[in-house]
Amino acid sequence: MKRRSLPVATALAATAALLLTACGGGDDKSSDNDKIAGADQGSKKPTKSAEPAGAGSEDSPDGVDVSLPKDMNLVFDWDKPKAKNEAAAMDDAANYVRAIYRGIDKGTAKDAAVTTYSTGEGLTYAKTQIDRRVDGGWTATGTRRHYQAATRSAANGNSVEVAFCVDSNKFYSEEIKTGKVLKTKPSIDGFDYFKIIMVKFPTGEGLWQASKVLVETKAAKCQ
Repeated sequence: MKRRSLPVATALAATAALLLTACGGGDDKSSDNDKIAGADQGSKKPTKSAEPAGAGSEDSPDGVDVSLPKDMNLVFDWDKPKAKNEAAAMDDAANYVRAIYRGIDKGTAKDAAVTTYSTGEGLTYAKTQIDRRVDGGWTATGTRRHYQAATRSAANGNSVEVAFCVDSNKFYSEEIKTGKVLKTKPSIDGFDYFKIIMVKFPTGEGLWQASKVLVETKAAKCQ
């Protein structure tokens, strides 16, 4: 299978706002420490989708469909690092985010993209966010921008911390049944700072999975 730093904060308020910022609230919590958190979590074998990609789909280098509706626009405005592992981990951190929103769009946390790009606490986190939206009858619409990315590798080379800012001020919740979009005014509530711990899948060439998610809400440094 072909696959294709800046310092990060030492302490983060870990409120789970990866999906719900500007689209509702979240209360998941995680913690940070001096080493890369989540780096020692085991990887779970990814599941490939049995369904054809279909017209207009977007396959990742792993052959997994990570396509999203046109009105669910995730923008990754960052430059890849020169280090091969860090570049691959950054790519799959983006795929992890896409996978969660694809799960929301499809109405299931069992989509192949979710199980491919997450493991351990990262998988639990993804399922929680997807199920919360599905149970509430909500999807998402608009543009969510990811920027100011930085990477940090663990000494063993099997774990990479991918940190980045998110602007969700133009990203809204949409009621599936009625199509009603819940728009909010731009504010600091729409800016968040994330750290996703990516671990290398042992037998998958170049595949990285999210093992832990930490987020600082109302991040002034991202404005």
